Amino acid sequence: MPVRRQARPDAGATSLTWPSGGRHLWPSGGGSGAQAHARGHLVYAARGVLVLHTESGTSIVPANRVAWTPAGSTHRHRAHGETDMRIVFLSPSLARLLPGRPAVFRVSGLAREVLLALTGPRGGGHDDEDGAGAGVDGGDGGGAVPGYGRAASGRLLRVLVEELREADEQPLHLPHPRDDRLRAIEQILTRTPDDTTTLAGLGRQVGASARTLSRLLRDELGMTFYEWRTLVRVHHALVLLAEGHDATYTAHACGWANPSGFIAAFTDLVGTTPGRYRAGG
Repeated sequence: MPVRRQARPDAGATSLTWPSGGRHLWPSGGGSGAQAHARGHLVYAARGVLVLHTESGTSIVPANRVAWTPAGSTHRHRAHGETDMRIVFLSPSLARLLPGRPAVFRVSGLAREVLLALTGPRGGGHDDEDGAGAGVDGGDGGGAVPGYGRAASGRLLRVLVEELREADEQPLHLPHPRDDRLRAIEQILTRTPDDTTTLAGLGRQVGASARTLSRLLRDELGMTFYEWRTLVRVHHALVLLAEGHDATYTAHACGWANPSGFIAAFTDLVGTTPGRYRAGG
């Protein structure tokens, strides 16, 4: 897969980039075009919600999660709510300690502070000549973070990676199925998350039995239809909450008959209630 230079950010974004990482302030609805980098990188939403699309699936990155994208993976970002995106690039030696596929991790308090330190005011980062410095460097990636010496930068990055290695991967990565029938159902669920049609009913629309679809879901995604649809709905719920909608509206818009069922499912996947999530807790 060719590694392309980072696309210029959305015209509404404010960007500060340097070889080791950067910061993008996105307006709601802003985002990047398809891009790939020579080094793997972490993205963190200090505010707002990021949706990260890769060839293997879609990840939701709320403020208590960090997403990992390996080197060479084509991806694009989209912001929901006013979003403060932080990005940290890793050297190959550190990248090897993380999965060889896109992943989402819960952010510990220490990891969060390290991410903010590496990308915050002390960084004093600078725009490079074309505003795309974060994606251009194809070398080792071991340079110092602006504002920190090489040794201090290395220590901070190692602490960050060790914290992520200790963290559990989070079920906020929604894998894309390969089978055309499942892809058709994915489009239906994504377009209308409040659709309550059974798997058998959806199967009639795409020309497959519920049994066949269940087997495909198990083989391709490792989950049941209920688990898959719940994950799709929670993805949509995170976006609606970031855009300012309350839990009651979000519950009904995402297919739950009552808010209590939504709150339970949301809390199970995200680790906090919708109310606390909206409040930034």
